[in-house]
Amino acid sequence: MKAYTLNPFRLGLVSAIALTAGFGASAQDATAEDDAGAETQRRFTAVKVTAQRREENLVDVPLSVSAFDGDLLADLGVADLTEIAKITPNVTLEVSRGTNTTLSAFIRGVGQQDPVAGFEAGVGIYVDDVYLNRPQGAVLDVYDVERVEVLRGPQGTLYGRNTIGGAVKYVTRGLTDEPTYEVNLKAGSYNQLDGVITTSLPVTDSFRVGAAVASFNRDGFGENIITGEENYNKKLFGARLSAEVDVSDSFQLRAAADYSLDKSNARQGHRLLDDQFPPFTYPVLGDVFDTRAGLDVIEQRVEAYGGSLVAEFDVNDQWTIKNILAYREDESTSPIDFDSLPEADLDVPAIYENDQFSEELQFLYSGDRLEGLIGFYYLDANASTVFDVLLATTGDLLNLPGLNAQTFGDVGTETWSIFGDFTYDLTDKVSLSLGGRYTEDTRKSQVLRRTYIGGFSEFFGGDPILIATTSDFNGEADFDDFSPRISVSYHPTPDMNLYATYSQGFKGGSFDPRGQTSAAPDLDQDGTVSEQEIFTFMQFDPEEVDSYEVGYKASQLDGRVNYSLAAFYSDYKDVQVPGSIGVDTDDDGINDSFSGVTTNAGAATIWGVEFEGTATVAEDMARSGDLLNLGWSVGYLDAQYDEFIDAFGNNVADQRVIQNTPDWTANGRISYDTPFAGGNLLLNTQLSYRGDSSQFEVPGPLDQEAFTLWDASIRWETGDGRWGFNLTGKNLTDEEYIVAGYDFVTIGSPLGLEGTLTAFYGDPRTVTAGVDYKF
Repeated sequence: MKAYTLNPFRLGLVSAIALTAGFGASAQDATAEDDAGAETQRRFTAVKVTAQRREENLVDVPLSVSAFDGDLLADLGVADLTEIAKITPNVTLEVSRGTNTTLSAFIRGVGQQDPVAGFEAGVGIYVDDVYLNRPQGAVLDVYDVERVEVLRGPQGTLYGRNTIGGAVKYVTRGLTDEPTYEVNLKAGSYNQLDGVITTSLPVTDSFRVGAAVASFNRDGFGENIITGEENYNKKLFGARLSAEVDVSDSFQLRAAADYSLDKSNARQGHRLLDDQFPPFTYPVLGDVFDTRAGLDVIEQRVEAYGGSLVAEFDVNDQWTIKNILAYREDESTSPIDFDSLPEADLDVPAIYENDQFSEELQFLYSGDRLEGLIGFYYLDANASTVFDVLLATTGDLLNLPGLNAQTFGDVGTETWSIFGDFTYDLTDKVSLSLGGRYTEDTRKSQVLRRTYIGGFSEFFGGDPILIATTSDFNGEADFDDFSPRISVSYHPTPDMNLYATYSQGFKGGSFDPRGQTSAAPDLDQDGTVSEQEIFTFMQFDPEEVDSYEVGYKASQLDGRVNYSLAAFYSDYKDVQVPGSIGVDTDDDGINDSFSGVTTNAGAATIWGVEFEGTATVAEDMARSGDLLNLGWSVGYLDAQYDEFIDAFGNNVADQRVIQNTPDWTANGRISYDTPFAGGNLLLNTQLSYRGDSSQFEVPGPLDQEAFTLWDASIRWETGDGRWGFNLTGKNLTDEEYIVAGYDFVTIGSPLGLEGTLTAFYGDPRTVTAGVDYKF
């Protein structure tokens, strides 16, 4: 295999890749003179990351960071971003209910499940330093990736948008100074057929270009027995382009663009109870991946694209200026059949449109004892959601031929921040870090809700009759915040770090895009609902969390053992709790509409412990040149609401739970790496455990009991590293587990006639064979 060099600009002049070969990484050429170097590369070694916007050994970072390089992710068969949660403690990454590419993310009990416009993410997703403002299209497929970093706890004093729960950084592979080409093909269960082609070409000594093209295809895990379509299938195309110019020795430019198109069928749910409304009483289907959803007025389609321009200028040996300019846009259409039945009851076709422009300017300093940065961040984003809710076509009983409660929500966000973070070495062993971020958010919202009869609206090809406008709201609100961070680190030796950190996180307020102004209460009981009372009903305030963490990190036995242990405590205030209630608009005793109600109802205390690490436990064990590596992660969370005020003003904290937050998460990995048949053989196996978790704040039938997933893989590659062959099995015990769902039966006000209790499940057992070639 050729020893290609990575261009330093691609990695960031003050950053670095995860230099470790990772868990079970493949060996390089093992000639007589470089056997020792190859063995070191195959061991676990200390990781370098960019968590603090500068090149640091993972041991030195006074934060809880998990870093996984591309080789490790490939060896474990990680297909998309959600699988990172298998190997990271206290992290939940799931495909949102009724979608294929929308992400629900929680870290240490903090996140946001609802993907509609108006709700800010609690976990920040970054692609090459660009913050993704919306969760649509954020279930990123893992290909052409350099590494993925997961930062747990509040972030915001170092880069990008302030995020209250944590951040996930997806870093694509760097360009090289010599021509490289790679082809990767996979085939497997459910007629899976994937292909990825990547290349990096130096055009001149100062100009490089790169490209990656990917196609992911798979039949469905189940069937829609009404439409005949496959359910849970995959049909996605993606592409990335990049170019780098060394304008001078001290000034570099990088342009990048990406595009993805997901044309998978709509992912429809599995009903957990029989049809509740005559004349049809469909029983529960036997296969959890099968559905009877009948909504077909639009096709499922997700298109996303964006571009960025990054400039870096070395002013001198101490100062670097970096600027990140980016624009992104996406559009999704989705036929969401809440009740998963052929009847038009809670049928919800939806359109999501998002765009964002961001500008980030950083001044980075690196001296003998002082390192840090000062930055400015600006984001101008717009998110709109329109969806119909067809509540009934059983018009003989309701005397309403297709009642439709339509919602149009448009939310504009303009935010700017000034942030800074510096670390000063008080002595050779003690360092002090101070940081802070000031943020100003302006949120503008339009909520238009109308009631029709006669079927779907003009957005979805219909021509119904308008009978009422239940909301016509326009509002604007400003929010500001200062979030500090302070950290103290003590290094007893260069390979050990004891630290204590306090940080504050902030998530902006907004307006509920599904709120129905006619449902606003008369708060002062004067007989009239005023404009201010409507504004108060529609608007919700920011969240805030105070996080305290102590930790210990170490790299021992010449890098053979690396581990970190952290304990944290979070005081979570003004928790935003989105929900929906049924509304009886004509006083006939039947909920014929609904209203979104988001309140700052909660205050919670969350504490926990995380322990993760890697170890090379044996060398030359069964034969010369072999290695046995272990990896592990364990997380424990105790998350409790201290206060939860319901719609009647009662504190029901003892009846509420933190959603999407299992008490225990754990992962154990074993890798055996050995020379074999003139090449190298790698065996991987892992177990991933998740404890009991609840889909909503109120426990219900969609809650998932604890489960364990077992994955395993085999890889052999030639001695020169050009050819590789692998076989990967996931969920080998074929575990059934719920990842999302809809419940309008046991939680809140009942809505719909058929009974809506539907679940979405994680992937079943799959086996994939792959071949890759580098030249």
